[in-house]
Amino acid sequence: MNQPLWQLKKEMCDVGHRIWLRGYCGGNEGNHSVRIGEDRVLCTPTGISKGFMTPDDLCVVDMEGNQVEANAKGRRRSSEILMHLAIYKARADVKSVVHSHPPHATAFALANMPLPEGIHPEAEVFLGVVPMAEYATPSKPVLGQSIIDVMTPDTNSVLMGNHGVVCFEKTLIDAYYRLEILDQYSRLLLLTRQLGAAPNVLNPSQMTELLEVKQKFGLNDPRLACAPEGCASQPEQPFFAPFDVRPSSAACECHCDGSTDSASNDGAFEQMVQAITDQIMAGV
Repeated sequence: MNQPLWQLKKEMCDVGHRIWLRGYCGGNEGNHSVRIGEDRVLCTPTGISKGFMTPDDLCVVDMEGNQVEANAKGRRRSSEILMHLAIYKARADVKSVVHSHPPHATAFALANMPLPEGIHPEAEVFLGVVPMAEYATPSKPVLGQSIIDVMTPDTNSVLMGNHGVVCFEKTLIDAYYRLEILDQYSRLLLLTRQLGAAPNVLNPSQMTELLEVKQKFGLNDPRLACAPEGCASQPEQPFFAPFDVRPSSAACECHCDGSTDSASNDGAFEQMVQAITDQIMAGV
């Protein structure tokens, strides 16, 4: 931990207020944490709006989830801290976790619709592939396992089926930035669909060049190892699946063939996207 504890506590409250202001959580939803030692994690309490926390509301737990320090206000730690701890145990590089319900990204999670790749440079550089975790009961150990099951050493954000999203990084601010970018990208996809067309997909050479730029920033992306020339068996197919095409079960791991029989599913897809969009835009 490089920052003094008092500064981290203030930052935890500031991030909670930003999450609340942006409408990423309602009531006492959401939780976030920072690892402050080998066996200590600073986390948000249960039963309070993240927009109104003060430093003495925060809790400290050990790596098994036991609250180990008395709280000035008698607050209890978040019931979902076990998910955070599972991520910390699986990824030694992760020092902060943010879980929330940003509406546009959560809409994709509710629809069990994976986010498309190869469309927006910022999303590709700062998010990369965002996996979809299966639904798991909140506050139960299985919730953390559902995240572990889908994340890789390069994952920083996960859509949680029928629930919300979780982002994790080396610092709390970076984890929060991933949350903002994830919801912004999801919102852009839904707005693009309102224009009546699927988003334009970057071609293989454009995508490869973008991932090379990402690598120069010091951000690893395993997709770069599967450059288009490594997928010569499907030279005419898009490297990444467009928004209105789910990846085929026969697609190779690098997603170089995302084609499906989209015509048969087009009507159902359009109805689902329109229903999600109408609900989200009604609250904008």
